[in-house]
Amino acid sequence: QVQLVESGGGLVQPGGSLRLSCAASGSISNNVMGWYRQAPGKQRELVAVISRSGITNYAGSVKGRFTISRDNAKNTVYLQMNSLKPEDTAVYYCHTSNRVDYWGQGTQVTVST
Repeated sequence: QVQLVESGGGLVQPGGSLRLSCAASGSISNNVMGWYRQAPGKQRELVAVISRSGITNYAGSVKGRFTISRDNAKNTVYLQMNSLKPEDTAVYYCHTSNRVDYWGQGTQVTVST
């Protein structure tokens, strides 16, 4: 069983940056890792994924602004978010799966003046 703990969320002005971290309780070196987000009244959506070899994929709405990365030695995945917009406001969740889906508790990101 894997436990995921997100951190790094907060309140930021439009155009600002945040870096989210997702710390796993065990080794994630063989896992595909992903970041999702859920805004109020909306469905949870995929933001970015990174394969165990480091291949990345992004939602069109964040491409060029967000960067997902991983440090397998630290069992941690990151999401660098730049040029943040109000529409990026959501709870951000870390995810992985190994026959079973594992989710973190989420971290709130609010982009507002």
